[in-house]
Amino acid sequence: MKPLPIPQVMKIMQKEYPSNEKTTLNRMRNKPDPFKILISCLLSLRSRDETTDKVSEELFKVADTPEKIIKLPMKELKKIIFQTGHYNKKAEALKHVSKEIKEKFKNKVPNTHEELMSIKHIGPKTANIVLAFAYGQTVIPVDTHVHRIPNRLGWVKTKTAEKTELELNKIVPKKYWNEINAIFVQFGREICAPISPKCSICPIKKYCKRVGVTKSR
Repeated sequence: MKPLPIPQVMKIMQKEYPSNEKTTLNRMRNKPDPFKILISCLLSLRSRDETTDKVSEELFKVADTPEKIIKLPMKELKKIIFQTGHYNKKAEALKHVSKEIKEKFKNKVPNTHEELMSIKHIGPKTANIVLAFAYGQTVIPVDTHVHRIPNRLGWVKTKTAEKTELELNKIVPKKYWNEINAIFVQFGREICAPISPKCSICPIKKYCKRVGVTKSR
């Protein structure tokens, strides 16, 4: 079997999407605050990056610790995070997660996958983002882009993000693990869209099997 062109693809992508153009969550690695990274990740669900950035900044002006979010009136919390969408569910999640961190983990965000996953509202992607961006651990956070793109490229054939993470752990060299999320999120937003990707201007089109692509630009 012909080896997958993963190193070739990643080298091209690192040039196309340099580190100074990282997403909000990736940029937070520069001065990592585990709690802020966790909260921003919860806010980022189905929200544009620039919205997450703006809303996170506004929230942290008034509440940047578990105790402060717990004390923040629900009505005020919802008003602050309204722009991110699904603000009712997100407000409940922020309150619950903050309470769990304060009471079960003595105000310290856990640094293990098992402990993070024990908290309701924290899924595998959020757990890995905290581990990677806050604690510098070598893991692959798999969101919709990191799930979709390797399947489209033909690297994996998986139905869920959890399965994708397991397969990527086997085939992607570890030196790319810390960058693959930032790269694929930007690439997925700009070029490799879920529907009608911009294949005509894709920098890695010669390496792509275009699995499942029926219409492109």
